[in-house]
Amino acid sequence: MAENHKSFLGTGWAFPPQFLDSLGGVKMSSDEEDIRESIYILLTTTPGERVMNPAYGCDLHSQVFQNINPNTLTIIEDMISTAILLFEPRVRVEAINIDTSMQIEGRLNIELIYEIKGVNSRKNLVYPFYLAEANDM
Repeated sequence: MAENHKSFLGTGWAFPPQFLDSLGGVKMSSDEEDIRESIYILLTTTPGERVMNPAYGCDLHSQVFQNINPNTLTIIEDMISTAILLFEPRVRVEAINIDTSMQIEGRLNIELIYEIKGVNSRKNLVYPFYLAEANDM
């Protein structure tokens, strides 16, 4: 029987980490889902957070209080594409689209369109980037 498995894409702990039973089993993710979770972790990690790999991450949080203008949007796009180029070799970024329609509410929706190398599978991920802290005021 032919196995339709893309194990070369990787397998790792699911994000967020989940334990399956009292024996200590950990939920795993693989293939496209593992890549999607890896990109999300990369975008939410600030450089310096990982002691053993201080360069890992994407410094999006440095743009939280910036005015939303073409310059800021270009900086955000560059930060994302550079982080993925350096730390996620399994994908090739095709486009980064930033939806500013919710900026009054304090949110940008960043759509990342990428191709998974080796399988030529095109995927997208929408990352909500919050510009201010959440509050009820």
